[in-house]
Amino acid sequence: MSDVVIIGGGPAGASAAIFTARAGLSTVVVDEDKGITRRAEVNNHLGLPEGISGPELVARGREHAEKSGATWIEGAAEAVEGSAGAFTVRLADGRELTAAHVILATGTSVKLAEAAGVATVPGTEPRIKQIVSVDADGRTSVPGIWAAGTVAGVSVHTIITAGDGARVAINVISEVRGERHVDHDVLPAAG
Repeated sequence: MSDVVIIGGGPAGASAAIFTARAGLSTVVVDEDKGITRRAEVNNHLGLPEGISGPELVARGREHAEKSGATWIEGAAEAVEGSAGAFTVRLADGRELTAAHVILATGTSVKLAEAAGVATVPGTEPRIKQIVSVDADGRTSVPGIWAAGTVAGVSVHTIITAGDGARVAINVISEVRGERHVDHDVLPAAG
């Protein structure tokens, strides 16, 4: 059993995975490789003044998540069943993953969330018809299932979805540990 299964490997999912894996939570990302970032040219992402192609940004996110300790599975999640502490994520190829927490980072699709009984509401972004209803921390209506990024109602811009993935991951980690989690590395002292 994993501590966290993240469904979606775009900026929100990869960012969440970086934080949960760095915090020592066993983290699995299930990525169908169909997100909208893969079709984007990104010229407004902090720290990338020359821009970056969406596919390269997604590849770098995966590399960073794996370097942080996350396991990356290419495949499609078809169902999330169970309850907090004991979820089963069923993949299209028949594999099953178990996890204490699930983070939905499924971009523009609420299909999996709806099938899991998660409440949705009308979207507010242009062309985003439905989103997952979340509280201020990213919790959905189903305890133990969280949502981050566009599916949770934030702007489609990669810098924002990546930040939201990190925010939700911090909240998951904090809940698991029972205290607020902070992840800051410090430069060595000049000497």
